[in-house]
Amino acid sequence: MTYQETIEWMFNQLPMYQTQGASAFKKDLTNTLLLAKHLNNPENGFKSVHVAGTNGKGSVSNMLASVLQEAGYKVGLYTSPHLKDFRERIKINGEDISKEFVMDFMDKNKPFFEASQLSFFEMTVGLAFDYFTKEKVDVAIVETGMGGRLDSTNIVTPLVSVITNIGFDHTQFLGDTLEKIAFEKAGIIKNNVPVIIGEYTPETKTVFETKAKEMQSDIIFASDVDFPLYESDLTGDYQKQNRKTVLATINVLKHHFDITEEALVNGLLNVVKNTGFMGRWQVINRNPTAVCDTAHNSHGLKIVLSQIAQQKFKVLRIVFGVVNDKDLTGILPLMPKDAIYYFCKPNVMRGLDAKILQEKFLGYDLKGEVYSSVADAYRNALADADEADFIYVGGSTFVVAEIL
Repeated sequence: MTYQETIEWMFNQLPMYQTQGASAFKKDLTNTLLLAKHLNNPENGFKSVHVAGTNGKGSVSNMLASVLQEAGYKVGLYTSPHLKDFRERIKINGEDISKEFVMDFMDKNKPFFEASQLSFFEMTVGLAFDYFTKEKVDVAIVETGMGGRLDSTNIVTPLVSVITNIGFDHTQFLGDTLEKIAFEKAGIIKNNVPVIIGEYTPETKTVFETKAKEMQSDIIFASDVDFPLYESDLTGDYQKQNRKTVLATINVLKHHFDITEEALVNGLLNVVKNTGFMGRWQVINRNPTAVCDTAHNSHGLKIVLSQIAQQKFKVLRIVFGVVNDKDLTGILPLMPKDAIYYFCKPNVMRGLDAKILQEKFLGYDLKGEVYSSVADAYRNALADADEADFIYVGGSTFVVAEIL
């Protein structure tokens, strides 16, 4: 198979959460453990940092990778989803995994994948771990896909576990209370492995402390620690807390790696350059200013919309699209009433019809027109805008991916 045929097979032949929703969610790690055994347990071939959380795990993972790269280490980075190319999910020192490695891995293991009925995510985790072991990385930053306890990545025993925060997202899988969601994320806490908690609420703190005590793990609440103010090229307001989470994690990693102050400073300043990270408060146009951001739940959007409100502009124009299982009840009350909306459907199976989205927004007196695609909505926003206007593109990772 060619690279394109390989990727299409992975996406189209097997269940995948991003396109099919609930049918791709597995209730245990049996398949992942079977896969790991088939691949000679590559998860044991490298040191790792395991990152979970509702929001911020991608930013924290990329910042950690950037700092460790600046410190001179060979750093694997596993994140999801990708924005433009599948290979963005698996990197070493900012370089995407090669097409050849992906094709060879899939070709060699395809009969096993088919016989075992593995999901897209399980195969991808196996690919990443096999790659990191074969390439002999010094350390890999491993981001969970969703949840933690039952996530395919949860077969690593890391140097440190990181849980960024807990908010309401994927409630149909993870539970409908903060405590239930925190329980799933806390599933990445391992025996005698320190855990960093980025942000917490009274409900989630109890869950984390109980699990850490059970696992005899040291627990550090990053938001309770005073850190120096470090600058970063990731300029979203929500990155302030993510940076604290990173600094708390680096303090633990200093017991295992030589990380100088210079590496820390440069790592935080050069995340985009070092890792190729995209889609977080990313400026995509000037005059008018247009910003895209992958925030897609109430916890993340609240901070992004607050940052938008601090900008100077004449008219706010919002290009917005979501997936069809998105719970809009927590999002709609946050959306600014004085904005002009450009409703669109992301080009994925789970994309919500733009007319349905428009109707839901109208119920909250939020007005705008429907467009045939994300690109069409953004083009019209740019055409309508004065130089002093502000355009925000968001609602879904898939919307941002189409713009970038």
